[in-house]
Formats: sequence, structure tokens, C-alpha cells
Amino acid sequence: MRKANGFVATIAIFTASLAQAQSRSLKIQLDPAQTEIHFQVSAGLHTIRGTFKLKNGEFIVNPDSGLAEGQILVDATSGETGNPRRNKQIQDVVLESHRYPGIFFHPTSIKGSFPADNETRQMVSDGTFNIHGADHPFQLPLNLQVASGNIILTARFTVPYVAWGMKNPGTFFHRVGKQVEVEVKAKGKIQKEE
Repeated sequence: MRKANGFVATIAIFTASLAQAQSRSLKIQLDPAQTEIHFQVSAGLHTIRGTFKLKNGEFIVNPDSGLAEGQILVDATSGETGNPRRNKQIQDVVLESHRYPGIFFHPTSIKGSFPADNETRQMVSDGTFNIHGADHPFQLPLNLQVASGNIILTARFTVPYVAWGMKNPGTFFHRVGKQVEVEVKAKGKIQKEE
């Protein structure tokens, strides 16, 4: 009987700990209307600059365990450089966005101390970056600022698009770099998960 009671007590403690850990999870929801995604790639004597639009972004992170899940989804068809011919080349030749309309990041963990209210912290999220229909293990460096239920997420990273199997749109006379520099500034809401 004592063994059974001990087992029940152990299960109860484990369940309580699990519930407590789950109650510490935070839900982060990014606002597409308040998110800017800028990119640039070298092209001979000049730099091509453009933007993409966030379709949606929602993920859950447990600050205690560092575990994370969810997705940040960018609309691959929204790429804009200010030049219609160049836009078409990026869409049709490089991204093939008619076949692969989404660019995803799926976080699996976040490393670093999560910011408390009115704090800013540098963190790194491990996860999977999916572009052009292929998954790539990825570490996303993050700067998180939290204030009164709001969050500002900024990130700068490089996408080696040619190494990841996409076509370089350059020609012999017009060289284009093999990687793209990306900068994201996203605003959203943060709340405790029940």
C-alpha cells in the first residue's frame, strides 16, 4: 500500500511540475502590419534591396526549458525590389514562388535568458528554415524587447540561397551575390499560456 501511495505521490508531483512548467509558457503573436522584412544582395557595382511581407507569426516558448514551437511564415510571392522585371526574375527563377509560396521558420528551442518586462535580451533560436520547398537546420539570432504585454523582435541573418539549391539570377556580365542578407523588425503581443 505504501508503494502505491508513493507512486501516486510521485505522479502527483510530476503532474504538478508539468502543469507549472506549462503555465510558464509564453505565447508570442507577431503583427504582420507592424513587421518589416528587408533584404539585400550584392550585384556587381550596386546592391539590390527589397522587402517581403510577413503572412503570420505565432509561437510558444517555455522560458524555463527553452523549448519552443510554432511558425513564422513569410509570403514568398510578396518580394518587392522596386523593379518589376527584377521582381519577376526573383519570383520565377530564384524562389519559384508559384510552386513554393511560403518561407517558414519553425523554432524548436530558444537559448538565453528570456527578457522580463521592460528588458531587452539577445537570444538564439534553433529550428528549421524552409525555403524553396527544402528544410535547413538554422540558428536565428534574436533581439527581444518586452514591455507591458508587447514585444519587439529584431533579427539579422544570412540566407545562402545558392548553396541551398536555388538558382543565381546573375549572368556573365551581371554578377549577383550567392547569399542574401536579411533584417527583420517585428512587433506583436506576448501573453502567458494557460
